[in-house]
Amino acid sequence: MSQWSQVQQLEIKFLEQVDQFYDDNFPMEIRHLLAQWIESQDWEAAANNEAMAMILLQNLIIQVDEQLDRVSQEKNLLLIHNLKRIRKLLQGKYHGNPMHIAVIISNCLREERRILAAASMPVQGPLEKSLQNSVVSERQRNVEHKVSAIKNSAQLTDQDVKYLEDLQEEFDFRYKTIQSLEQNDKNSALIKQEMLVLQAMLNTLDYKRKEVLSKIGRVIHEIDMLMSNMLTEELLDWKRRQQIACIGGPLHGGLDQLQNCFTLLAESLFQVRRQLEKLDELLTRLTYDGDPIPVQRPQLLEKVNLLLYNLFRNSFVVERQPCMPTHPQRPLVLKTLIQFTVKLRLLIKLPELNYQIRVKATIDKNVSTVSNRRFVLCGTHVKAMNMDESANGSLSVEFRHLQPKEMKTSAGSKGNEGPHMVTEELHSISFETQVCLYGLTINLETSSLPVVMISNVSQLPNAWASIIWYNLSTNDPQNLSFFNNPPAAALSQLLEVLSWQFSSYVGRGLNSEQLNMLAEKLTGQQVGYNDYQLSWAKFCKEHLPGKSFTFWVWLEAILDLIKKHILPLWIDGYVMGFVSKEKERILLKDKTPGTFLLRFSESNLGGITFTWVDQLENGDVTFHSVEPYNKGRLSALPFADILRDYKVIMADNVPENPLKYLYPDIPKDKAFGKHYSCQPNEVSKPSDGGVKGYVPSVFIPVSKILNDSIEPHSPSDLLPMSPSVYAVLREHLSPTAIETAVS
Repeated sequence: MSQWSQVQQLEIKFLEQVDQFYDDNFPMEIRHLLAQWIESQDWEAAANNEAMAMILLQNLIIQVDEQLDRVSQEKNLLLIHNLKRIRKLLQGKYHGNPMHIAVIISNCLREERRILAAASMPVQGPLEKSLQNSVVSERQRNVEHKVSAIKNSAQLTDQDVKYLEDLQEEFDFRYKTIQSLEQNDKNSALIKQEMLVLQAMLNTLDYKRKEVLSKIGRVIHEIDMLMSNMLTEELLDWKRRQQIACIGGPLHGGLDQLQNCFTLLAESLFQVRRQLEKLDELLTRLTYDGDPIPVQRPQLLEKVNLLLYNLFRNSFVVERQPCMPTHPQRPLVLKTLIQFTVKLRLLIKLPELNYQIRVKATIDKNVSTVSNRRFVLCGTHVKAMNMDESANGSLSVEFRHLQPKEMKTSAGSKGNEGPHMVTEELHSISFETQVCLYGLTINLETSSLPVVMISNVSQLPNAWASIIWYNLSTNDPQNLSFFNNPPAAALSQLLEVLSWQFSSYVGRGLNSEQLNMLAEKLTGQQVGYNDYQLSWAKFCKEHLPGKSFTFWVWLEAILDLIKKHILPLWIDGYVMGFVSKEKERILLKDKTPGTFLLRFSESNLGGITFTWVDQLENGDVTFHSVEPYNKGRLSALPFADILRDYKVIMADNVPENPLKYLYPDIPKDKAFGKHYSCQPNEVSKPSDGGVKGYVPSVFIPVSKILNDSIEPHSPSDLLPMSPSVYAVLREHLSPTAIETAVS
């Protein structure tokens, strides 16, 4: 079943999450129509390879054209219209930057896998539950409602100001008419009546001026309250969701909604500012004793300007945190002299600002880090914000060619510190710009989340551990001295984040049983972990008991093993993985002989083994575990083929495959058959040949079990057998004879 087919079978609450990340950047129609083709392409690799991304983009457009031909024959007018629009969109948006569409599709596929993994979990994790709080959703709706109401109030006040202007013009005309009359005419009864009318008009003018100022004051107060409370909370929540997304959590949305709110508020404030300017203009033409404009207008204008300053400052955000294109799932870890990308957005989208704001990027500006290492940014570090590069037309700028370079110390050499010291150093990338608009000049600054600088890719795992711990433990976006005294983390939240590492990096998260095993490994005891606090040292610095490596190094090696060697088996859910030796025996002891399970080695980094249950002649149950397979051996022979061809030589030297059923009772070939590199009857015949002068060979994994041994004696042996010999044996000999021949 395709991944998209699985997505379509999800409950409505999960489908709503899927709906959030499909938009005009990557329309859901294309995801649906081209599901199998899209899932068969390597978008993650294309995201880091422009030539490959261009080929995939061209092939994607070809696929769209084929769908367009098909629906044209079916005369499906709506779908024809949508596909033509999508084709135009793909060509227009991504022709100059094909890697962008590869990144988008890769992220969408990864987020689908995360949601599928979350849907398979019996209970939603505490972090994810907090991010989807109904109170937060209600506040979002309230903010949008209040912003809309403020915009309407500002527009209605415009009408009041226009009425006031018309009333004052009429008063001015009548007053000047009377002033132009001769003195004798001014004493007439008609003129005295007109003077009474003018006095009434002046009273009305005074009332309307006070009313307009009062309405303007209420609009300003409503904006102030909204910015101080709900909008600030919304922005902080978005930034927190971005932090969590950086460490594998749910993709954060809501920035477009925030942009809409910020833009409407800015438009309302500028509208109020124009109203106050109009009142000043009316004041120069007419004033009187007790006139409220000269008293109230300066205070209101000062308040409007202050709100605009604060609104603009809060609107300058890092939309996409610094990330090396070569490691898209490890943001905030930067390697010296390797390019990284980062994207900024101004949430106030005004056409007047297009290409008018130039942003400058710097590193460690005005901050002291915890080390003596200092860096500079090489490459294009000044760019203009515009509305043309973003797919959604936002006012943004993306730096794509920045490189951090380490400066030499005063002693003339680069800083030299231990590996943990380097990966616990936090640095800050800052951005500054200036907005000049309608007589206002506003200086804006913002910073990325703390980044870790590495000089060697071997430092990446520990650097990523630092990023996880920081963003899990604190909402503070700029605590660069965090690791001077890192706080403990709630184990329940940490386990949830660890599951995200698997769902985002290898397509399937961890279930409660697997998480329980990790909890036991971290705490050293079988305890409930809801209230347990785990130290940073226990997670990443102290060696596991009796081992020469830390918990995190062990887990990272398993992630690497899955990604490179057993990914399809992991995604299918056939690798139990995290189960202790004691637990596996409890699971297997009552099962049919030949039942086996796959688990990760606890003593070898990046190793996977299998254990099967057997029954002795006296009825006793025995267990056998093969020596773990590491990435070196799995590079030579696919793991599924190992499971298919594995043989055990017993004391009577008759080899047989002891693996019959994958736990609990799945026939081995049913579970792994589709992952075999070739079927046994498809091996080469002698006529197929091989390298010139040689007969092609195939490796068969074999272990030998002695009578007095309960474990395979030599599980790492791989005995070569010619494919042609194997084929001939299958054609002419019985299975028993083949086993004898193999031995």
